[in-house]
Amino acid sequence: MRTLFRSFCAAVALCALFSMIPFSAQCRNISKEVFRLHILADSDSREDQALKLKVRDRVLEYTRALYKTSKSVSDAEALTEKSLQSIANVAKTEVEKNGYDYPVRAELRRMYFDTRYYGRVTMPSGMYDALRITIGKGEGHNWWCVMYPSLCVGASTDYNSLKEKTNENEYSLMTEDKYVFKFRLVEYFEKICSFFS
Repeated sequence: MRTLFRSFCAAVALCALFSMIPFSAQCRNISKEVFRLHILADSDSREDQALKLKVRDRVLEYTRALYKTSKSVSDAEALTEKSLQSIANVAKTEVEKNGYDYPVRAELRRMYFDTRYYGRVTMPSGMYDALRITIGKGEGHNWWCVMYPSLCVGASTDYNSLKEKTNENEYSLMTEDKYVFKFRLVEYFEKICSFFS
């Protein structure tokens, strides 16, 4: 009886796991439509965390102007790649303006992000292209958002831009509450897959 019960549980778990494959593929498509920002503070001190947010605001202000002509995520990424040194300089200037002498590094990375909620938008977990800015040793808590289309801070959240730059299925996937549980399952599915790869 115990063997039968275990087999049944394993079968149910496998069915649930395999039913997530199409949903997981939709989530991966979303990761191709957005460009993320990831900032690492020097430490977890209150001052370094406050500095991280000032650097965030300054970098977002600079990139918003930079992306005015962008028609796609690949345009935004190409502009970012060409402007990496300028972005690092903008961040470094903000650091110095606040009385610190930390080095600042800006780089493009492909990295894993957990499921994140931005107001009424949910970004599924997965691998995303991102601009990573490291302040000093980069040992403090990090901060991340969606740079393109802009979903970073309340005032700059551009839901219309997101709707224009994604297809109807992707937009509803990110904005409807009924998918929240599935996002959690996809996150676990991604972690299981990455464990085996």
